[in-house]
Amino acid sequence: MVVGVLQLKMIFHDARSLKDKRGRLRQMISRIKNQFEVSVAEIGDQNLWQRAELGIAVVGSDRALVNQVLDRILNFADSLGISEIIDHKIEILNL
Repeated sequence: MVVGVLQLKMIFHDARSLKDKRGRLRQMISRIKNQFEVSVAEIGDQNLWQRAELGIAVVGSDRALVNQVLDRILNFADSLGISEIIDHKIEILNL
């Protein structure tokens, strides 16, 4: 079993409140989940109204395929234009 994790750090330049940020983040999470059928959760910066950190997990049997899916998710999240991705980290574990 191969587990891949993508950590995204983002800035919402136009967010004016926590409510605004959470609405945009909810939209991004929903679109990622629907497009890729992966697990997504907000994992940091929850009380900052212009920053967010997401964790995305993928499980599979092939390391190359898991890495490819995570790369596609990163590109998809960036193409949405909902936020600016300022940093990302990918980890792949063989269990």
